[in-house]
Amino acid sequence: MASHGGRGRSGGRPTLEEVAARAGVGRGTVSRVINGSPRVSDATRAAVEAAVAELGYVPNTAARALAANRTDAIALVVPEPETRFFAEPYFSDMLRGVGAGLAETEMQLLLIFAGSDRERQRLAQYLAAHRVDGVLLVSVHADDPLPDLLAQLEIPAVISGPRSAGETLTSVDSDNYGGGRSAVEHLLSRGRRRIAHITGRLDVYGAQRRVDGYRDALRDAGHEPDELLIEQGDFTEEGGRRAMTTLLGRHADLDAVFAGSDVMAAGARQVLREQGRRIPEDVALVGYDDSAIARHMDPPLTSVRQPIEEMGRAMIDLLLAEVADRRPAASRGLERRQAVLPTELVTRASS
Repeated sequence: MASHGGRGRSGGRPTLEEVAARAGVGRGTVSRVINGSPRVSDATRAAVEAAVAELGYVPNTAARALAANRTDAIALVVPEPETRFFAEPYFSDMLRGVGAGLAETEMQLLLIFAGSDRERQRLAQYLAAHRVDGVLLVSVHADDPLPDLLAQLEIPAVISGPRSAGETLTSVDSDNYGGGRSAVEHLLSRGRRRIAHITGRLDVYGAQRRVDGYRDALRDAGHEPDELLIEQGDFTEEGGRRAMTTLLGRHADLDAVFAGSDVMAAGARQVLREQGRRIPEDVALVGYDDSAIARHMDPPLTSVRQPIEEMGRAMIDLLLAEVADRRPAASRGLERRQAVLPTELVTRASS
């Protein structure tokens, strides 16, 4: 008779065979119950679960993963310097969403930075060894080789924001075009006419789409966009400062600014204050992301909310579906899946 309290006949951990003997079923039936297969009767499932509880059996997930040629690990790859990851709320919100999506699984999450050439080479070797079951890619630039590498290796992958309109990987994004439009339409409704735009890095497709929304909103209102009112930033606070200084040098009479991120809006605000411009009396200011920065700014910042945490959850759901199929959608001849989540303008005192 097998002993209780988590000890098998040998005095070590209870085995699958001992659970099967206790439940009066075969080893394969126990395996199906543990793996959640529906091909088991309720009575048999109850008998196996009772045996598991009595013996204190703990499934050997490492052995199961090895037998299934799986690692039970997902990589969240950030092709940016670590300093940017920890400075911008976008990444922490994305990580929170991914973590929530993995909470009910047995998957481990690996956070990997690949901001330098050396880090990318090391990552390529790591991925080529198939040490993860799938990859989440965030903040990808148009010329980034990582997505193509993942496709070559046939590793399931989901990208946060497509690289272009012709993206071949499964992707999750927010409606950047609609977000850019809503920001400018709001400023126009407030009577602003000389509306500047501080863009994000334009090798990021989402930043390009925000510019498209900015331009189309102006044209639809009968105002031809002035290219001198558009200045490229880089999603950083210092980038916002530089762009705002340049814009004021070109157009001292500007009366509104739409910044492509809350972080850049914070930099722009500093320059406006330094130059004696009141917000919103002289210059209205709108950001993007609706992060904690927006809520705590003085005055509180109007911002376009993109559901970053929900995007993280959607990314992990799509990735887990591809991992379960064992191959990326593209290699199975399936049409790529692209989810686009809605944005929302949150109005505060800055505009």
